[in-house]
This record gives sequence, C-alpha cells and structure tokens, in this order.
Amino acid sequence: MTRTVVVIGAGMVGVSCALALQKRGLAVTLIDRREPGRETSYGNAGVISRSSIMPLNNPGLWKNLPKYLGNRHAAVRYRLRHLLANPGWILGFLNEAKPERLAPRVTALESLIAPSLPLHKRLMTEAGIAWRLRDTGFLELWRSEDGRSAAEARRTFLEDHDVRVETLDRQALSALEPSLNPIFSAALHHKDSASVDWPGAVVEAYAALFAARGGTILRDEVTSLSKQGEGWRATAKGAQHDADLAVVALCPWSADLLKPLGLKVPLNVERGYHRHYKPAQGCFLNRPIYDVEASYMLAPMELGLRLTSGVELAHRDAPDDHAQIEQVLPRAREAFPLTEPAEETTWRGSRPTLPDSLPMIGEAPRNPGLWLAFGNQHIGFSTGPVTGEILAAMVSGETPVADPAPFRPERYL
Repeated sequence: MTRTVVVIGAGMVGVSCALALQKRGLAVTLIDRREPGRETSYGNAGVISRSSIMPLNNPGLWKNLPKYLGNRHAAVRYRLRHLLANPGWILGFLNEAKPERLAPRVTALESLIAPSLPLHKRLMTEAGIAWRLRDTGFLELWRSEDGRSAAEARRTFLEDHDVRVETLDRQALSALEPSLNPIFSAALHHKDSASVDWPGAVVEAYAALFAARGGTILRDEVTSLSKQGEGWRATAKGAQHDADLAVVALCPWSADLLKPLGLKVPLNVERGYHRHYKPAQGCFLNRPIYDVEASYMLAPMELGLRLTSGVELAHRDAPDDHAQIEQVLPRAREAFPLTEPAEETTWRGSRPTLPDSLPMIGEAPRNPGLWLAFGNQHIGFSTGPVTGEILAAMVSGETPVADPAPFRPERYL
C-alpha cells in the first residue's frame, strides 16, 4: 500500500521535500497558510551559490564583534531585548565561532551546496522555467585598498575547496558590468554560481510541477501535530489531515509547531529586508553583486533591481525597522545608478538559523514518522532541493546524496 505523507510548509525546502518524496512513490500532501514561495523563500537575492560554505559564525566574527556591538553597522543590527531573551542561542552561536569548530561545518555546508546547482537546473528544466536561470555567477566587491588582501584570502579559501573564482581588475570588472561605477578596488567573479530572476516564481513553478505529477497542495494553517496510532495528524484551521508520516519544513515557525510535542528547538531568525528599484535609462546588471564593505546585495530581478539588507537579530514577528536598508541605499547608489522605487512596499522575512548554522534534517528523536527539514539560514533557496533529496532518501532507506550525520536532529533534541 502506498505510504502517505503530509509536508507542512511550502517554501523552497518544503516544496523540494514534497517533490523528492513524490518521486519515490509516496502520496504527498503539501500544506501552507499561503501560496508556495510567498514567505521566507520569497525575499532573497536569488543566488544559487557554490561559494556559501563559510558559516556566518566563523572565527572572523570575533574580530568584527566590537563594531557590531554599537548596533549601527549595516551588516548586523540587533534588538537588545531579543538577545537577552535568547541567551542560550546567542552563546551557542558564538561558541560555534571557535576556530576548532569551523572545519567540520564547512565540510557539511559544502556537501549541501555542491549538488545544489545541478539539482536546480534539473528541476527548472522539468518545470519549464530554465529561462529564469542566469548561469553568469555573481560578483563579490571590495571598495578599500585593504579589500585587496581580503579578496585574495577569500579566493585562496574558495579555491582550496574547489570553488572556481576569478580575480578581476577594474578593467575586467567594467567589461563584465559596464554600468557599475568605478569605485571598487578588488572583485571576485564567482563562476560556479548562478542566479534566478524571481525566487518566489521558481518555488511556485516547482510546486506546480509537484501538483502536475499528482501531488495535493492545500492552503490552510496547521496549528498542531499529534501522533495517531502508527501515523500522524496535522490539525489545521480548516481540517484534520492524517498520514503515515509528517514532515515539518515550516522555516521560522517550525519550533512553534514542535514545542507541544516536547521538542524544544534552539531556533532563532536572521531577519532581512528588500526593496526593488528601477535602473537609470540604459543601465543594467548582468548578475547579482555583493558589496562586502557596504553590506548589501543588488540583484537584477523581473521587477527591477532588488536591494537586500544585512542581518537583523530580532523576534520573528517584531515590527519592521528599516534602518539597515535605509543605511545601504545611498551606498548602493554610489555603486550603481538606481532611480525611483519599482514598488511601494519594503519586504521583510526571517531566515531560520540554528546555533551551528547547519539545518536540521532527519527523523525527530522519540517520534517515529515525524521528519524535520528546516534551519537552512540564508542558503535555504540554494539548498532546498538537496535538503529534500537527503530527507526523502532516508525515508526510503536509500543512501542520501550527502552524509546526513552533521544535520541530525539529535544534536539539539
């Protein structure tokens, strides 16, 4: 008899889990309170980055910590009350920045990221949206003369991990991006990465592929999970949904759903903002850029140029604070001729992050049949398909595409 599974959460990770489980013959129901790809997966720079193998809490964090403590830096802002309410997560996050904790986490992130682009390319072809992918890499840029040594160190690190990057001088940078103002002293072209022109639309297309293959998508808000005999019941506002297995892929809301089951997940969020702007007439970008010292990304999107902010450590549902994105806007205009906004709203989302900056992928301890897939921090869009493949392989008794041990839920639960 066909096994049934309910996947809760229709972001990139949840949709990818649904597709991977469906491919292995399970009957899958995907549930979210909103349409697929409208929450956390919607607001990112659209980069499928082979280079994102260095966790944010690396040993370099200690050097930068003093400038972040002033709470005026564009890269990191925080709300003190939130930090005081979450000392365990903060201390755990800082503890993982010790030098001896770095190498295993880099290896784990590399195992997730290396297969990401090939998997996305396959899914985009199957979903009929291969045209949304730009296989042009992205640019990492430094303004100061000190940036030259930082760029060289970054290049060396990435090449040691078989990531292709190219150092560009001003002339070569101008040839790649002629509309950029000549303010950068150093640049790296990340050649093993790609980007898309609208991340939310990619998730929607993957979800449509899942539905076309016989999957069920329901728009409802799941309020609780409970064990029902040998299976699981997802109780939503609209109905109850029983299945043999349940997958929690609810991004920053995952911990809320698991807490009543006695599973206390040390999950925090990195909030971020984006806005869209129109370019000056005749100006364009061929790929996303990351202005390292100014702490923003600028990515060409379907609606215009998407400007993204740094990390805000605050409660998931706290009111917006646009200080960071207001801070980076004039710096972005120094680099590229942005004109008026392409839309009136400022988007805000929350990236789910565990203290070690690694996702949680696997069966929940003491809860057979309950599977977890969340905590992909700022690389969830890139690594969603790999996360889905790992989880579905474990459910089906196959050998996963990457070693699941570093991501096991038992490390925190």
